[in-house]
Amino acid sequence: MTLGGELINQGGPTNLALRHDMSVAVLTGAGVSAESGISTFRDSDGLWSRYDIEKVGTLPGFLKDPEAAWKLYSELRKLALRSQPNPAHLALARLEKRLRSRGRFTLVTQNVDGLHRRAGNENVLPIHGSLFLTRCSNNDCASSQRAFEDLEDHSDTIPLCPECGAPLRPDVVLFGEPLDMEIEMMARRAVEDCDVFIAVGTSGAVFPAAGYVSSAASMGARTVLVNLEPAENIAFFNEFHQGQAGKILPALLDFHEDGV
Repeated sequence: MTLGGELINQGGPTNLALRHDMSVAVLTGAGVSAESGISTFRDSDGLWSRYDIEKVGTLPGFLKDPEAAWKLYSELRKLALRSQPNPAHLALARLEKRLRSRGRFTLVTQNVDGLHRRAGNENVLPIHGSLFLTRCSNNDCASSQRAFEDLEDHSDTIPLCPECGAPLRPDVVLFGEPLDMEIEMMARRAVEDCDVFIAVGTSGAVFPAAGYVSSAASMGARTVLVNLEPAENIAFFNEFHQGQAGKILPALLDFHEDGV
């Protein structure tokens, strides 16, 4: 199978022959976390399926019923804390370490579970926020811009802002909300300045992240997709490695210490 004149690999993992002086940008989606046991938004039997998305996944819904929303996010927190980084997470952490001296590595993630940092990645841009940060839900409150680390279970009691009394909320991007402008600009710069762009475990349907591959391709980057199935934006990828990221990435990203 070919796409854009290049090979699309649907067989076993190969090797990208990465060099130590390369700039690599990686985008990860829910499929990576799913291999650690964290159900995706689209899973019919996952945590999200038990809740009304309008109530828990939007800011108006959250403000109307913060108790229901915190039940979901507290469950997600507990699930994320129980989960462990899988071989895909660990392979990406090793890659960052190997590129640290002469190359550049940026990991842009749509996941909010913190598993990439727990695996050892440092240059992580969480464009959808973090389950483990909390801030005020009142955008007119000064504290709404000051997120703080929070590992607590708020499924029984709604946490309130000490400054204005409004419900606190997890610092994640809810449906209909814009991404953090600074983080998104950093992500775009990394994508537009990379030699290799790799998307892992993403449907290619959620923008603006789904458009990163076209930006990378337009700047001449090699574009690689690792996913269980073809993504909706597969037309922009040079290569497609089909299967579980935890099985494919360790071999795909490995390279000799001499840079060959």
